[in-house]
Amino acid sequence: MKKLLLFTSALTLGVIAPTPAMGVPVVIRGTPTPVITTYATGFNNPRGLKFGPDGVLYVAEGGSGGDNSTDGQCEQVPDAGPYKGSPTGGGISKVVDGSRVVVTDQFPSSQTQPGLGNLVSGVADVAFIGNTLYALTAGSGCSHGVPNTTNGIFSVSSSGAATLVADLSAFQKSHPVANPNPGDFEPDGTWYSMVAVRGSLYAVEPNHGELDRITTGGAISRVADISASQGHIVPTSVAYHGVFYIGNLGLFPITPGSEKIIRVTPTGVVRTAASGLTMVTGVAFDRRGRMYVLENTVTAGFPAPGEGEIVRFDGPTRQVVVSGLDLPTAMTFGPDGALYVSNRGFGFPPGGGEVLRVRFGD
Repeated sequence: MKKLLLFTSALTLGVIAPTPAMGVPVVIRGTPTPVITTYATGFNNPRGLKFGPDGVLYVAEGGSGGDNSTDGQCEQVPDAGPYKGSPTGGGISKVVDGSRVVVTDQFPSSQTQPGLGNLVSGVADVAFIGNTLYALTAGSGCSHGVPNTTNGIFSVSSSGAATLVADLSAFQKSHPVANPNPGDFEPDGTWYSMVAVRGSLYAVEPNHGELDRITTGGAISRVADISASQGHIVPTSVAYHGVFYIGNLGLFPITPGSEKIIRVTPTGVVRTAASGLTMVTGVAFDRRGRMYVLENTVTAGFPAPGEGEIVRFDGPTRQVVVSGLDLPTAMTFGPDGALYVSNRGFGFPPGGGEVLRVRFGD
């Protein structure tokens, strides 16, 4: 079977349909036992999430896809395409008093071809610089069925109005990486994760395999061509802790323990920081400097609900502290010290996504 690495399509391969029997995530091997609660529900394919300066949690959403096709009009993604998309539907929500409140749903949203499950992409992540909210998009562009749009970084006002800051689709088309994978090549990219560091934004794109720096003035530069030294490992999530830590998704079918976290310096030097992981979709550090890794699925084969885990690294000690997550896609620490997780982030019906709060007692 061909090994598909395109993240926006691979999560549907072999995924079982969600059922009411899926329960609350189970805590294992964590001491003392974390407390897990549902923080908010009703999200449409929740992805990256961050707390704003107002203390409110903001959540990127893929949306619900669309019906428009650009097949024959522009280059398509070989394995996942042709996509179908909509100029609206992707968005950002915030959580107010435990309820999801829409900030905007006016970003493009697209979906893979039916044979790969109509998997949705839209807004991939959010970040703040000062009081300004920024969105990273993954479901835009002609290759995703949404002509006259582009994947990029956008500033978003309090009213939800979006302004393009940097055109990432154009940058990738004019700055190819060393080792693109033909089957998973994304003309417009499927950007996944973003972090703000010292007044600039840093974004990761999985299928080209790169970490880029974007200034608030719109300048884009490549920090690291990850594909040059690592090949097509599909880097997904990024966190900053003195240097950048990036998790990778890896090859399909899933081989448990075959993935890793790479450490990338601001000058682009790439080294392995941790190995023995599986299908990483999130990285975060707590106040004590301990690294937490979100694994979307830890069993062999293909992504499946109920198989997600969170692993904590404390010096040489590695612990699985949460298991039983349903296709989780991102996580972030809140100002209260709790960990917030986008759960049910792929393959669930509209409104089926949720954010979980994980409170650790140590």
